[in-house]
Amino acid sequence: MKKKVVLAFSGGLDTSFCAIYLSQDMGLEVHSVIVNTGGFSEEELKQIEARAYELGVASHATIDETQNYYNDSIKYLIYGNVLKNATYPLSVSAERVCQATAIANYVKKIDANFVAHGSTGAGNDQVRFDMIFNILIPEVEIITPIRDLKLSRQSEIDYLHNHGVTYSAEKAKYSINKGIWGTSVGGQETLTSHETLPEEAWPTQVTASGSRRITIEFEKGEPVALDGERLGPVKVIQRLQAIAQPYGIGRDIHVGDTIIGIKGRVGFEAAAPVIVIKAHHTLEKHTLTKWQLSWKDQLASFYGNWMHEGQFHDPVMRDIEAFLQRSQETVSGKVFVELNPYRFNVIGVESAHDLMSSKFGSYGEMNNAWTGEDVKGFSKIFGNQVMIWHKVNQK
Repeated sequence: MKKKVVLAFSGGLDTSFCAIYLSQDMGLEVHSVIVNTGGFSEEELKQIEARAYELGVASHATIDETQNYYNDSIKYLIYGNVLKNATYPLSVSAERVCQATAIANYVKKIDANFVAHGSTGAGNDQVRFDMIFNILIPEVEIITPIRDLKLSRQSEIDYLHNHGVTYSAEKAKYSINKGIWGTSVGGQETLTSHETLPEEAWPTQVTASGSRRITIEFEKGEPVALDGERLGPVKVIQRLQAIAQPYGIGRDIHVGDTIIGIKGRVGFEAAAPVIVIKAHHTLEKHTLTKWQLSWKDQLASFYGNWMHEGQFHDPVMRDIEAFLQRSQETVSGKVFVELNPYRFNVIGVESAHDLMSSKFGSYGEMNNAWTGEDVKGFSKIFGNQVMIWHKVNQK
């Protein structure tokens, strides 16, 4: 009786190679599984399933984790306004954590002997998958054919061709990963430090023109409505993505430090994430105090970095999530945003919790809570210790 291996499957070049290699070269019973995090249509999922069976898998499963992905990760990335290196909304990083966790649970469900993924030996994904499998299913052996065999993409194409599977080099030119929190794009250009992705490499072409105003409504930090229609957070993100991505908003190339200590570049298009984060942050600046904002920034920076490195299951992440959740009690209101080709502007906010309330005065003009004499005394006291230091230490 053949031993079972669960293969994390996307239908792309790497996992197509793995499906045949695990079955025909290693003699294993391959059970492929794809974890949908909001980036696939029903038709695409059916095509991926058909491809898996064409490659000879014993079974194929589709696990929809979109809502769990939002509840467990995206929600806190919004609360924390997380943009790694002030650029990247963790489009793939957080998604991989969600996928690896779901795959580990599936391994336990079908009682597999092995688990396999198609990561190379150069990126972050290999660490995220390996580490989460080691945490959640430590007794299950991990198989990584692409990494272990040190294969080039052309070698994989040749192998598939020799096994009767056609895979065009043109199709393999760009590696594209789609999820609800953005799409990553990797290619020859992102392996350099000076080239950018050509227009045709971006999954969504720029077709929108002119300007458009939208309203995002937040309730305790979560985006719950778009243009007055209450949809719930997941659908708000999906609809906003459909509206804003054709403007070319949210395109960029992230340059960062990989977990294994080398620099890396990846392109991404993430219109909804960058708009939601900017809108949410603007609302927070109106509704939170100075020190709430300060401590949130520090904790959210750590949270984003630790998530990026796959450490979602560290209990400290639950502690930080509790803080972030509590900080959102007053972050409710509407944010008005204007979309234009390749850019967007946050126009302003409307909130019952707005600390800019005119009841207490207008910045730079009048204040109703104290007098000029109060400020004179406060200013003396506030700078008193520093004044003493200068007096004591003057030459």
